[in-house]
Amino acid sequence: MRDEVKAALEAVLFVRGEAVGLDELVELLDVPLLDLKVIMDELLIEYNNNHRGVQIIMMAGPAYLMCTHPDCSDILSRMERPVRRRLSQASLETLAVIAYRQPVTRAEIEKIRGVKCDKVITSLLERNLIEEAGTKAVAGKPMQYITSEGFLRVFGLTSLKDLPELEEA
Repeated sequence: MRDEVKAALEAVLFVRGEAVGLDELVELLDVPLLDLKVIMDELLIEYNNNHRGVQIIMMAGPAYLMCTHPDCSDILSRMERPVRRRLSQASLETLAVIAYRQPVTRAEIEKIRGVKCDKVITSLLERNLIEEAGTKAVAGKPMQYITSEGFLRVFGLTSLKDLPELEEA
């Protein structure tokens, strides 16, 4: 049974392509939480100690993500791939404000940056780098924004605790 659960875990993580929470894995595989944790730990060791091209990493939550191993980055960079649009300076600045101040409203971002940011926020939402996090309990109930799992993945972070310390200006 253990090998079947490991195979199912690999399949789920591979197909999902993004982090999968432990609670979702328990529900999908119908395996008790404690058993699944032990099996997942074994799978992490198998993948991460045997120098494979892919690895499984544990993220906050806890959640698990199957991704390529950093040692393969040179080879992968030589592959033809779709052109990804780079983030503009405005997008990077807005993303930094959201990452360090989350949850934050559009008006709060604009106050910090000193410019309108409607289009930038729309672009970051479309790229799955940020997400809506409900409304703020003030007059007008403005939408609040936080970074997404996509943000963590794009910037190679396992949690927001991995962000560099903010330098005071």
